[in-house]
Amino acid sequence: MKLTVVGCSPAWPNPGSAHAGYLVESGGGRLLVDCGPGVLSRLRSNGGWPRIDAILISHFHLDHCGDLVPWLWGHVMGAAAGTHGPDRHVPPGGLARITGFVPAERVSEAFDVVEYEDGVPFAAASHRVTPLRVAHGTEPTWGFRIEHGGSVLAYSADTGPTPALTELARDADVFLCEATLDEPESGYRIHLTVEEARAAAREANARRLLLTHRPAERPVGELVYDGFEVEL
Repeated sequence: MKLTVVGCSPAWPNPGSAHAGYLVESGGGRLLVDCGPGVLSRLRSNGGWPRIDAILISHFHLDHCGDLVPWLWGHVMGAAAGTHGPDRHVPPGGLARITGFVPAERVSEAFDVVEYEDGVPFAAASHRVTPLRVAHGTEPTWGFRIEHGGSVLAYSADTGPTPALTELARDADVFLCEATLDEPESGYRIHLTVEEARAAAREANARRLLLTHRPAERPVGELVYDGFEVEL
């Protein structure tokens, strides 16, 4: 399993960086995890329209899903017109969220949209994916446990502290975890501090922690960057 960070900015863009988008490749399958602004452009920079088999969306904050609409128009009237796009695996109620941006007939013209269920594994682009709901305030959000050939990648999505992270990242080879903050937010929690992310990784016995969704002005040792690659 190979992980490539396409973009990893927090809710505001880091200089020259795309928002959330993580490419996972195994067994010939190409799975994109989240698809924020700038991700499609970055994938297109290698020439041609990107070959992606499936897209996972953790939640519908725009820094994690904003390029879904441009991707659709690329298949309807752009460089990929006339071809079918990657399957979209979205949270419960996600199809209605997408059709709030574009007409339903356009969505069905270009994509198959599948709504996943909390805790129920499914297959996507040669991978086994288990979505687990995390704690991101009022926005329903899911982290993903992604498996292939005995390797495990856990992705926290955006979340405050929650016991779900332990289950999500249990004995994972790589735990890709958000760490937006230096200090906890006041009131209800929607993000993690670096120390909370590290504690979650220790509790889960994850073999390697990678931090993401963090401002460039707050560097830490485990922080990924656009173009970062790792083999699991």
